[in-house]
Amino acid sequence: MHTDTERCVRAVQSKDARFDGWFFTAVLTTRIYCRPSCPVVPPKPANMTFYPSAAACQQAGFRACKRCRPDTSPGSPQWNQRADLVARAMRLVADGVVDREGVPGLASRLGYSTRQIERQLLAELGAGPLALARAQRAQTARLLIETTPLPMAEIAFAAGFSSIRTFNDTVREVFALSPTELRTRAPRSAARNTAGTLTLRLPFRAPLNPDNLFGHLAATAVPGVEEWRDGAYRRTLRLPYGHGIVALTPNPDHIACRLTLGDLRDLTVAISRCRRLLDLDADPVAIDDQLRTDPVLAPLVDKAPGRRVPRTVDEAEFAVRAVLGQQVSTAAARTHAARLVSAHGEAVDDPEGGLTHLFPAPGALAALDPETLAMPRTRRATFTTLVAQLADGSLNLGVESDWTETRARLLALPGFGPWTVDVIAMRALGDPDAFLPTDLGIRKAAQESGLPSTPAALTARAAAWRPWRAYAVQYLWATDSHPINFLPV
Repeated sequence: MHTDTERCVRAVQSKDARFDGWFFTAVLTTRIYCRPSCPVVPPKPANMTFYPSAAACQQAGFRACKRCRPDTSPGSPQWNQRADLVARAMRLVADGVVDREGVPGLASRLGYSTRQIERQLLAELGAGPLALARAQRAQTARLLIETTPLPMAEIAFAAGFSSIRTFNDTVREVFALSPTELRTRAPRSAARNTAGTLTLRLPFRAPLNPDNLFGHLAATAVPGVEEWRDGAYRRTLRLPYGHGIVALTPNPDHIACRLTLGDLRDLTVAISRCRRLLDLDADPVAIDDQLRTDPVLAPLVDKAPGRRVPRTVDEAEFAVRAVLGQQVSTAAARTHAARLVSAHGEAVDDPEGGLTHLFPAPGALAALDPETLAMPRTRRATFTTLVAQLADGSLNLGVESDWTETRARLLALPGFGPWTVDVIAMRALGDPDAFLPTDLGIRKAAQESGLPSTPAALTARAAAWRPWRAYAVQYLWATDSHPINFLPV
């Protein structure tokens, strides 16, 4: 979008927050870059230039605006709706892979050379993987500076910098302030956070309907791993350097996020996974406008716009739970999962009580005795085959996975039909066009709404909803009185 100058100028002049994260405005006279919705008086069009990423702005010598904080805007929705190389690379960068494994590790995960990765990212985003990771480190550093009392040296290494000098230079270059000056400018209330615990706000593009999003997560919560308490969804997180516990509370203009981390180096990854869990980088206006073109869906969208797809913080965990949920009720699936957690999950200490374990890793599940599984023999075979392939790496469900290839691999597993594959594609892989025409809830909603109820006819009708069929599923599911569709009280 950043190449359409006229459209970008109109968005800036109207301060349209829908375009935050789509592009960034750099002001030639002040050498500052902003988000489109920046509250200051817009500069003259002749003094504006536009970039596709904050990293590109920083590479061109612009510093972040102190008013609108463009580095904290929602991420571009492109990376969650596309499955090409650039989108997969951006999801990995957000997950901290460059900081942990370097550019060679990023390239290895994607199956391309480092030169190809750098060339494609530079062509589309105006910055290579190192610059993108550097911009992310700067954002993490500012968050830690402003919300914790940690010494600057600890913040530097927690944010992913290799040295304190690099940390100081980057913060000054990006924010035109030293780390100490950033902390001085921060609200005094932020200092109440303690080391290891952070309270922050996760932005999103309005509107956001929390009912089905948090309702689904709460209704399917696995005891010990997840819970709904005091208006917040809480769960444990398995992270690269340790474990964490997150509490997510819906608010009208943001999601309140309280993170307790065993290792602060996991902060960037934890935030990325929470945003992905709640589908916060979606573009609800574009999605709802497309779905409204169908006269049957239009009233459903108008009644409660901004529905998101509830996703996951752990793709392997969700795949296992999808198998446990085959042909059983939500309550039965929770019971099966809770037994696995109690027997094979890793114990964690929750300062607030209630959460006791991490969901078992594929390696732990692959080592269990299949005869101990209280499920039919055919589903037991499905379960053991899945966890064995997840454990040895022959099946990869990570953010870098190719959706088409992964679907084919899943379909080849015993006991995996279209419903199981599509629900994994929708909630674990993040495919916004995944569709469930054989789902009983969808067929019931279709019949009651006047849509074709047979899978083939419904799929044909749903072609007009592409590429947002996963969101159409949420609107159709919401016609039922099942607890997944209601915000818990």
